[in-house]
Amino acid sequence: MTALLVIAKAPIPGRVKTRLTPPYSPAEAASLAEAALADTLATAAALPVARRILVLDGEPGPWLPEGFEVVAQCGGGLDQRLAGAFAHAGGPALLIGMDTPQAGLAELAPALAEDAWARHDAYFGPAADGGFWALGLARPDASLILGVPMSTADTGREQRARLVAAGLSVGELPPLRDVDTAADVAAVAALAPYGRFAARAAKLGTVIA
Repeated sequence: MTALLVIAKAPIPGRVKTRLTPPYSPAEAASLAEAALADTLATAAALPVARRILVLDGEPGPWLPEGFEVVAQCGGGLDQRLAGAFAHAGGPALLIGMDTPQAGLAELAPALAEDAWARHDAYFGPAADGGFWALGLARPDASLILGVPMSTADTGREQRARLVAAGLSVGELPPLRDVDTAADVAAVAALAPYGRFAARAAKLGTVIA
């Protein structure tokens, strides 16, 4: 079965979601990050996977449910950290981040089906900002990720092109919106209105950038 990798930062004020400040304070931005991470981990805990691995920058907190292996992120750029995360899987793996708390079983199901790896060699979930929110690999290989320019408007396109250039059959996951800006907070909260993230956003109130 598939290993699920969640790559995340511990929600420490001033270290996470800095693009939300302003209009949010560092503490408020961190509280939104914690809620998004908690929603993501709750979803991960319910998924039909062989292993659940949190690849963490920082230390675990009370937001971490049982059933997760916790490993430290390696150093380097994001491409190196993603490649390093896959190295922990030991087999087929699906990687997601903490910025899409609206992602649930419906969005992840194609990559977690019993025949997922018989149908495709990789799965790719594009993000609305040009990046990607999910990446699945039947045979994790650092060369599929290393050197892909990260955090640009073309990151998703270039990452997917790397998979195709390697001769992989790529299954598509639905596009999702990351939480990066204040406008994203309201939009994503509306997509998952019953989660911790939506509750935290509602408690903080409408904030206009």
